[in-house]
Order: sequence, then structure tokens, then C-alpha cells
Amino acid sequence: MEHKLTIYNTLTRTKQIFKPLNEPYVGMYVCGPTVYGDGHLGHARPAITFDILYRFLTHLGYKVRYVRNITDVGHLEHDADEGEDKIAKKARLEQKEPMEVVQYYLNRYHSAMERLGVLPPSIEPHASGHIIEQIDFVKKILDAGYAYESEGSIYFDVKKYNNDHRYGKLSGRNIEDLLETTRELDGQSEKHCALDFALWKKAQPEHIMRWPSPWSDGFPGWHMECSAMGTKYLGEEFDIHGGGMDLIFPHHECEIAQSTAALGKETVHYWMHNNMITINGQKMGKSLGNFITLDEFFTGSHKLLTQAYAPMTIRFFILQAHYRSTVDFSNEALIAAEKGFARLCESYARLQKLTPSKETSMEMKNYRQLCEEAMLDDLNTPIVISHLYDATRIINTVADGKATISEADLKELKEVFDLYLIDILGMRVEENTGAANDAYKGAVDLLLEIRKQAKTNKDWATSDKIRDELARLGFKVKDTKDGFEWSL
Repeated sequence: MEHKLTIYNTLTRTKQIFKPLNEPYVGMYVCGPTVYGDGHLGHARPAITFDILYRFLTHLGYKVRYVRNITDVGHLEHDADEGEDKIAKKARLEQKEPMEVVQYYLNRYHSAMERLGVLPPSIEPHASGHIIEQIDFVKKILDAGYAYESEGSIYFDVKKYNNDHRYGKLSGRNIEDLLETTRELDGQSEKHCALDFALWKKAQPEHIMRWPSPWSDGFPGWHMECSAMGTKYLGEEFDIHGGGMDLIFPHHECEIAQSTAALGKETVHYWMHNNMITINGQKMGKSLGNFITLDEFFTGSHKLLTQAYAPMTIRFFILQAHYRSTVDFSNEALIAAEKGFARLCESYARLQKLTPSKETSMEMKNYRQLCEEAMLDDLNTPIVISHLYDATRIINTVADGKATISEADLKELKEVFDLYLIDILGMRVEENTGAANDAYKGAVDLLLEIRKQAKTNKDWATSDKIRDELARLGFKVKDTKDGFEWSL
């Protein structure tokens, strides 16, 4: 397969030409949500980032097995040694089964992803459905000598592993600095070293979600599920592992150590991470009062929001920045994204109505090649969007009757917009952020038809009144040689 797709490999800290292990097949594993609460804007970014990669790899002709896990086991989000299991806590407070809590939030997550235009993965394995595989993986690490049992729990021996390999290679940290900065936690006495992390944790009597194992009734450590499920569905070596930058340490660092210890080799060839979304320069957090769920964005119900934002506005806002750059949310930025996407939608609608001429009277760039070059350069979606904006100049000039376009060029423009705006960027142009349903559009069209008839009858008072009232309400009306066009 001839292409030069370059992607930034977090492990090597360089852009590398992507070479699949088993062309044309690509194995891709992405860390999905921990389902104990409503998804927020930060959850949307990795989902959209790797949706773009999935779509583009498919466009290039690869057969992609895309695995996105669901963390639903009754352990803690970040460290099985501290705090209360959040799923169990919600189950206790709401007097529900833990899996009832999981299913409720998983349904909401799936609904949000569908609204954001995120395609479903090939496989969506649940951690709770792969306890046997995780126990077997722990056994392999024990057999290799890189783990130990302590009071019914199993811990990974980071110092011993670091003597033979390098712990910290993904995040660029070294073990000496980590030891100096690691704080003591409750239950730390079970460990040989403060850096050791749980592979299997013995459940306390009050812990609801537990499974039998050779060591205790308990549950797997947070990092274990991805090592076990990634290799189960993609093999001992696979192409891409992705997630947010907040997962680089400790989660993905521990995954590398676990898999290397169990299998004697590294599993992942390309590590990819999207950057964070901040809100007015601050990290999103409930304690700061800036934690906004996706549903709150869609309804405009959060105090920090000045209006509701359509799912396609959110998607477009995220794609306007490169996936490895930080994105700072503000109402002004989202409103600008809303207007920018509306402009593309209007031009796309005008493109469908253009009629070809014998020749093109404007300079026509090779937009297909320009967009493909941008995508091949580490998924540079902002550059793709800039090329599409540039193409709207041709569309609008022709639509305004100031230039002509040939049948071949018109066909090419339509194909480029269908391929890059809709298929690869995943934008739904019918949801142009503020234009409402068909009845709403029909009512505006009816008014403008009445205005058109009034002009024909030289009823200037009625014609001007409709135009002025629509303008007062925020509509922009343009008379064309074929009738009229309008937008908000």
C-alpha cells in the first residue's frame, strides 16, 4: 500500500512513517471511558481524535480492528490503593447493582458519542468480562519473577523490572526521581517499594465487586485490563495504542512494564496521545466549578455556558486544533467554531446547486491532494479545514454568478467535500448548528417566496417589510439569479 502516513510516536518522540505489522491489517487499541459519571468535553477529544485516525486508515485501504475498552471493574480510577471505588460508591448511595450503574452511564456515553459522529469500534470489551484473562496475565508476570504476593494482593516489582528494562521510557521519567517524589499512602506497608503498583488487589469486606483468584477474592489493578484485553484481541504485538496525554503516566507506563514482563517483549509499536482541553486556561475539575458534561454543552444548562452548542459544533471546535496541541475552551471559541462550521455548511449547500459550464474561469487548486497531504502529516485536521475554506471561495464566486466551473471540476469539488468534510472529518452538514428542522426552513422559504412574488408584482412595501423583519431577527437574505438564498 503506497502512502507516507507519518504519526507522532510518543515513545520515540518523533514523527515516524507508519508501517503496519501485518499489512493491510491494522490493530488499534484506545483507552475508553471509566464509566462512573457523565462524559465531559475531555472525554470527547480522544474519542474524536481516534475516530479520525480510524476513518483515515480505512480510507487509505487498511482493514482496521479498532478496540476501545470500557473500564467497569470495581476498582479505582487511578490507583487501587487509595480512596473508594467510585462505581461501588454510586451503587451504594443509589441502592443499585454496580452493573446497573455502569450500564446507565455507558448508555449515556454511547448516546453522546453517536451525537458527536464518533463511529463505534470493532470491539468494545468490558474489563469485568475479562477477569480470567487478567488473572492469567498476572500469573505470567509472577512466573517471570517481576511480581510478588503480599497479604492476598499482587504487586508489580518496579525496581526489579527497572534493573532489566527501563521503567519510565514512555513518560521520560527515571526511577530515582520518582522515588524521591512518591508520597506514602495508606496500605503502603504491603509493598516492597512505594512505586510498586497493584496487579491484583484483595477486596475488603465492604467491597461489592470481587472475583475469586488463586491469591484472594479481589479485583484486578487498573492497568491490568488494557494489557490483557489488548493482547487478547490484537495479539502479542500490535500497531497503535492511543489515549489522552493524562494516561501516559502512570497508566500506559505501567502497561509497557506489565506486557514486557509477561511476554518478554514490548507489545505496542506506535503510542499516540492527544493533548488536553482546558477551560479558560484551567484544567477541568469539579472542585474548580468548571466541570461541564457533554449533555450540559448540548443543552446549555451549565452556568459557564452562554448558550447550547450542537454536537457538530463541539466536533468542529476540537478538529480546528491539531490533536497534539492544547485546546482552551471558551464561549467565544465555541461561538466562532459554530459560525465557521455554518459557513462551510452554507457553501456545501450552494455547491450542490451549482450548474456546470464549458470551462472553469478561476484557478482551481488540487484540493484533494492538498487535503490528503495534510492528513498524511500526522492527521493535520486544521490544515484540511483551511483548504476546505479556501475552496468555498470558488463555490461562492460561481454561485454569485461571477465565475464559471466545468463539469469535471464541479464533480471533483463535490467529491473532495464529501470525502474530507463528511467521510474523514465526520461532520454532518445537515446539523449546521443553528438551522432547525425542515418545518422551520420551510417557513422561511415560504416567506421569501411571498417576498419574491411581491417583488414581481412591484409590491415594494411587502417585499421590504419581509426583508427588514428577517434581517432584524438575524437572517441574511441574498437575491440570486435563480431566486434567493438565506442563512442565519
